[in-house]
Amino acid sequence: MGILQIAVVIVILVLLVKPVGTYLYNVFSNEANRTDKWFGFIEKPIFAMIGLKERKGMTWKTYALSFIVTNIVLVAISYMILRMQKYLPLNPNGIDNMEETLTFNTVISFMTNTNLQHYSGESGLSYFSQMAVIMMMMFTSAATGFSVAIAFVRGITSKGETIGNFFEDFVKAHIRVFFPFAFVVTLLLVALQVPLTLQPTITATTLEGTEQQIAIGPVAALESIKHIGTNGGGFFGVNSAHPFENPNPLTNVIEILSMWVLSAALPYTYGLFAKNRKQGWVIFSSMMILFIMFLSLIYAAESSGNPVMNRLGIDAAQGSMEGKEVRFGIPQSALFATVTTAATTGSVNTMHDTLTPLGGITPMALMMLNCVFGGKGVGLVNMLMYAILAVFLAGLMVGRTPEFLGRKIEAREIKLIAIAILAHPLIILASTAIALATDLGKAGITNPGFHGISQVLYEFTSSAANNGSGFEGLGDNTPFWNISTGVVMLFGRYISMIAMLAVAGSMLRKQWVPETIGTFRTDNRLFAGILIGTVLIIGALTFLPGIVLGPIAEHLTIR
Repeated sequence: MGILQIAVVIVILVLLVKPVGTYLYNVFSNEANRTDKWFGFIEKPIFAMIGLKERKGMTWKTYALSFIVTNIVLVAISYMILRMQKYLPLNPNGIDNMEETLTFNTVISFMTNTNLQHYSGESGLSYFSQMAVIMMMMFTSAATGFSVAIAFVRGITSKGETIGNFFEDFVKAHIRVFFPFAFVVTLLLVALQVPLTLQPTITATTLEGTEQQIAIGPVAALESIKHIGTNGGGFFGVNSAHPFENPNPLTNVIEILSMWVLSAALPYTYGLFAKNRKQGWVIFSSMMILFIMFLSLIYAAESSGNPVMNRLGIDAAQGSMEGKEVRFGIPQSALFATVTTAATTGSVNTMHDTLTPLGGITPMALMMLNCVFGGKGVGLVNMLMYAILAVFLAGLMVGRTPEFLGRKIEAREIKLIAIAILAHPLIILASTAIALATDLGKAGITNPGFHGISQVLYEFTSSAANNGSGFEGLGDNTPFWNISTGVVMLFGRYISMIAMLAVAGSMLRKQWVPETIGTFRTDNRLFAGILIGTVLIIGALTFLPGIVLGPIAEHLTIR
C-alpha cells in the first residue's frame, strides 16, 4: 500500500512534466505565443516603469551583475523591516524586533532561496514581516534562480544569440509562473482548511480549563509560494508537520507536487530549447533514477524500524514513527523528505533529526549532490554541468575533442565547472571542520558522538545547497551559527551561479560544429548511464568520508 501511494504521486508528476515544461518554454522562449495575450497587458506597464522598453539582450557579466544588484537591494530593504518590525503595522501579537545576527541570517537565507530558519515563525515575525519580507523574497529568490537557469540554457543551446535580459526574465517568472501557480495552490489549500487570515492568535480553553494561545495567520498564501518556489520556510516552527500548514494526506500530496513539478519540468523545457526533446528526457530520466535510488533507501530504512527499538521487542509494524505524523505514516513522510531535499525546498513534514541513521543519508546525500531535480533552476544547471563534464571525460577516453550540443568543450569551460563542483564540498566540509574544532561550534551540538557530527554536517550541507531543512536537535540560534551559515548560504548560492553563467557566455561565443559520425551522442541511454555514474563517483569521492563519520558510523554503533 505504501509503495502504491508513492507510485501514484510519481506517475502524476511524470504526466505533468510535458505540459508544464512546454508552458515554461513558451514563457521564456521570447517567441510570440498565447502567454503574451494572457499576461502581456500586466507586464507592459511594469516594463515601462523600470525603463525596459527595448529589452536588449545582455552579456553574461551584465546578467550576473543585474541579478546580484537586485538581490542586494532586496536584502537591504528586508533587513531594515525585520529590525523595525516592532514599530510597523500588522503586528497584533506585539512581536519585538529581530536580533542583529539572526536578522542577517534570515535575510540571507530567504534571498538565497535557502529559507533556513533559526527562529520560530509564529513567535519571531509579525504578519507584516511574514508578507513583506518572507513571502516577498520567496517569490524573488525563486524568480532569480529560474531566470539564471533559463539564461544558462539559452547560452548552451542558441546559435550566436544572447542569453537574454535578466529583468525581462525576472518579471516574466513572477507574472507568468509564480503568481498564477501560487494563486491556484492557495485556493486549493484554503479549500482544504489551511488558514488564511490576518486575525491575531485564537484563545482556546483546554480540557484542564486553562487558556491557550493558538497562532494563525496568512498560512495558505505562504504555503503555496513556499513550495512552488522551493523555499521551504514554514509559517510555524515545525513547518509542514503542523496541522495548520499541512492538515491531511491530500494537502501533503499537493505540497509535494507543488515543490517538485516545476523543477521536474525544466529538463523538458531544456530539450525544447535544444530542439531535441530526447536531450531533456535523458536529463529527466537520470534525475529520476537517482531520486528513486535514494527514495528506496529512506523508505526501506524507516519501514524497518529503529534497530535499538527492535532489539527491545517493541512492535515495529508501522516502522520507525519517531518524529513523524501519524496522518502521513512512513510512505508520505519518506516521499516528502526525499522530494524536499531533492528539490532543495527544505520544507519538512517529519523531523529529519529523528530519521534512522541510514534513512538520514538520503536527505543529506541529495543535498550534497544538489543536482537531482534541485531548486528553481539549480538542479537543471548543476546536472547540465555534470553532463558537460561527462562529455569531457568520455572525450578524453577516446582521444577526441569533446563536444556538447554542437560546441567544443575546452579548458575554459572545464575550469569554470571545476570551480562550481569544488566550491560546494569545500564550503560544506571546511565549515563542518571549523564547527567541530571550536567551542562555539560544539556548543550547539545536543547529541554528542556520531549523531552530533551528522547534525553539524547536515546544517552546513543544507545551507550550501540552499535547502534550509535541518537536524533540528542543533542549537543553532547563536551568533556563531547565524553568521557561519549565512556566509555559507551566500557562497553556496552565488559562486556556482556566476560560474555557470560564465560557462554559458563562453559557449555562446563558440562556433557551431556540425554533427559527424564521430560525435558522442548525449540523447541516448548510454549517456544517461555515464551521467549517473559521473554524478555518483564525484559525489562519493568528495562526501563519502563525511557520511562514514556521521550516519554510517551511527548505524554501525546501534545496529
